[in-house]
Amino acid sequence: MKHNIIFALAVLAVLFSCQNDNSSNINEEETVINVATNRQATGSSANDLLSDNTFKSLIVEIVYVDGFEPTDNGINNFVSFLESRINKPDGITVEKRSISSPGQDVYSIDDIADIERENRKYYNTDDEIAVWAYFSDGSSDADSEEDNTVVLGSAYWNTSFVIFEETVQDLSGGAFQPDTWFLEATVINHEFGHIFGLTDLGSPLQSDHEDKDHPNHCDVESCLMYWSTESSVRVSSMTNMNSVPELDSQCIADLQANGGK
Repeated sequence: MKHNIIFALAVLAVLFSCQNDNSSNINEEETVINVATNRQATGSSANDLLSDNTFKSLIVEIVYVDGFEPTDNGINNFVSFLESRINKPDGITVEKRSISSPGQDVYSIDDIADIERENRKYYNTDDEIAVWAYFSDGSSDADSEEDNTVVLGSAYWNTSFVIFEETVQDLSGGAFQPDTWFLEATVINHEFGHIFGLTDLGSPLQSDHEDKDHPNHCDVESCLMYWSTESSVRVSSMTNMNSVPELDSQCIADLQANGGK
């Protein structure tokens, strides 16, 4: 299942898909790692991420294409978002590094998954859960000139997401545009909301707040997980906002019931 954040003249929507892989690899300590545990459906590891039942710590592997490094403020906001929701007594580690461009102008989710397979270093261990975050050059093959839409990000596996950083930069930082860090953080946090199992995607509903017309999204307009949270009007108004959109109380209740804070 993948989740795409779509920037349109009218709205940004979210698309999603899933893939599975049953391969394994070996880490530096020669411990056999079953990489298939990190290649499951989006939302399926919500409890593992939120609770400390199995995993006591989290490592976030941030990999970006040269020239498209995410902002410090965007990543710091993301880490604060994680800290406010997950129970990891041994903490959160962020490791960031760059890679050369794969050399494409347009990427499919299959392309992104292949880049992950080639470059990912960290997978789940006995007590640490690992997340891969890729900041890409180029654009998504799901962009549509006909509909005037572009994809900003996608959560495509249970612990994997991509941000199309070149597109994010194109839509931010200028006159009448939000700050780049602000748009980054909004996209990242929304995508991770789906990895957390929102809405009804792995974290069971504690109240009836799923948007029936837009599955796996909250029906509260002010919520981070509302389907049109990032409409063109909202993006334009981000220049006047004091904080990144947050989860509403019903989404938070879903996460708390599934092991989160």
